[in-house]
Amino acid sequence: MVKLLMGWNLIPGLENEYFEFFTKEFGPALEELGFQATDMWYTAYGEGPQILTGVIAEDLSTARRILASERWLRLKERLLEFVTDYQQKIIPASGGYQL
Repeated sequence: MVKLLMGWNLIPGLENEYFEFFTKEFGPALEELGFQATDMWYTAYGEGPQILTGVIAEDLSTARRILASERWLRLKERLLEFVTDYQQKIIPASGGYQL
């Protein structure tokens, strides 16, 4: 299994719209695409991305296929309307908190 780690900062003033998008569209779409949510972290103080999210896929080829799909590209484009400093990486899934 592999984990897709994503991080970003919210655009000030768009927090409500972001949370509505995330809960009603982004989260459900990730699962429909084949990812399984594992964790989500909100950084209230300190350095680093304001939001950290982790999802897992069966294997690297599945994760790459999802990330190359038209649906993912549209979903990510929509996410970028609400966030800045988007970053992502794929790592081997080992359970628990991972950076």
